[in-house]
Amino acid sequence: MATNCRESIQADVTVFTQTKQTTTMANETSNDFAGAVNSLLETVGKLGQQQVDMLNSGINTASEMVAPLGKTMTDLAGNVMNAVNQALQSVSSSIGGNK
Repeated sequence: MATNCRESIQADVTVFTQTKQTTTMANETSNDFAGAVNSLLETVGKLGQQQVDMLNSGINTASEMVAPLGKTMTDLAGNVMNAVNQALQSVSSSIGGNK
């Protein structure tokens, strides 16, 4: 009977040890999975932030280019108007001088 009792206790200890190892492995797997998900979400967040930064940089660059272009276009329009005005004055003076 003592042998049966000893074997029964050893069997219980073996089952307990195996259960503990299985639980530990399951917890490690869960921890690994959670870590992988966290890393994936962090990477997606960084990629999203980089895209927003690039878009913002593009908008800033475009607006920085528009301001000088606007000034140049205004100056060009003014110069064209001055040239047209001078041409009209020249034509007017030549017509007026012939009378």
